[in-house]
Amino acid sequence: MAGPQHLNEEIPLRRALTMTVVATTLTLGLAACGSDSDTGSGGSGTGTGKGGGALKVGMAYDVGGRGDQSFNDSAAKGLDKAKSELGVSAKESEANTGEAESAREQRLQSLVDSGYTTIVAIGFAYAKSVGKVAKANPDVKFAIIDDASDDSKGDNVEQITFAEQEGSYLVGAAAALKTKTNHIGFVGGVQTPLIKKFEAGYLAGAKKVKPSIKIDSTYLTQLPDVSGFADPAKGKTAADGQFQAGADIVYHAAGGSGAGVFNAAKAAGANHWAIGVDSDQALTADPSVRSLILTSMVKNVNVGVYDFIKSVKDGSFKAGKREFALKDGGVGVATTGGHIDDIKTKLDPLREQIISGSIKVPTTP
Repeated sequence: MAGPQHLNEEIPLRRALTMTVVATTLTLGLAACGSDSDTGSGGSGTGTGKGGGALKVGMAYDVGGRGDQSFNDSAAKGLDKAKSELGVSAKESEANTGEAESAREQRLQSLVDSGYTTIVAIGFAYAKSVGKVAKANPDVKFAIIDDASDDSKGDNVEQITFAEQEGSYLVGAAAALKTKTNHIGFVGGVQTPLIKKFEAGYLAGAKKVKPSIKIDSTYLTQLPDVSGFADPAKGKTAADGQFQAGADIVYHAAGGSGAGVFNAAKAAGANHWAIGVDSDQALTADPSVRSLILTSMVKNVNVGVYDFIKSVKDGSFKAGKREFALKDGGVGVATTGGHIDDIKTKLDPLREQIISGSIKVPTTP
């Protein structure tokens, strides 16, 4: 936690009791719409929240929260860096599977009511809630990850997106270069335009290297059901089917469900691989499957989160759209394990062509 609040003047007993009731009500409000936790500050900063002191950051995770070993964990890494280097204090809360829109609104508003005046919403599912709560709280700065729609647009909102298709193009090329069966797969968590960007880049990169390659694609759920990002059992079933059909490499863009894809690769036996997403999952996944992760399409959500918090702290915040692409390190390809070291000389030219613009990566399959 940020630490106890010290009062500068004596408060009558009745007022103190009233404040306690209000604080308890706010805490219960957060707990009712997802798990939450307070995390401390590494020191004081020039940026402040309500009441002075260190900048107070509220982090609202998507389904899976901190510990998903993928998307949310990448965001958490950015928050942890801000706590360490910028001295901010933070409160974290996560969404529940199948929750109503009102729960997301309540989560964001409760963070604001608790004095957290710099709010980060992780995931496109927060779009409408961010738009509504930001409008009602014009003095609070908001960032939303993975949405640039009119729903979340506001004078106090930074809309942070990534060129997922560019990193996915490179891991698609890697899969095509490494496959022994000329057959690979893709597992998407929820069929949305965002996840279609991952699929589109993967397909384009693989076909650039091997035009005749066979690629299977499976989505775990359709909107409004977002459980496909937090259901390892469904992820394993989907990947099992692709491996049994002849694929020897499967790339997932499925959040926490990716753990099931890794388990499927392990069950498929020798010469079967999985490709991770968002984080370098050869470092974050369960140790028993790390050796089966060929590479990961790293989406540096942490960079976007940290830069937003820093901009609020130093007074340079700007509302509007901001995209992190391959050229500025927003996305990339992990090399942990050395499994793609032998094809680096073939991937590097593709990377440079994407950066230069000579390769235009599609955003739809």
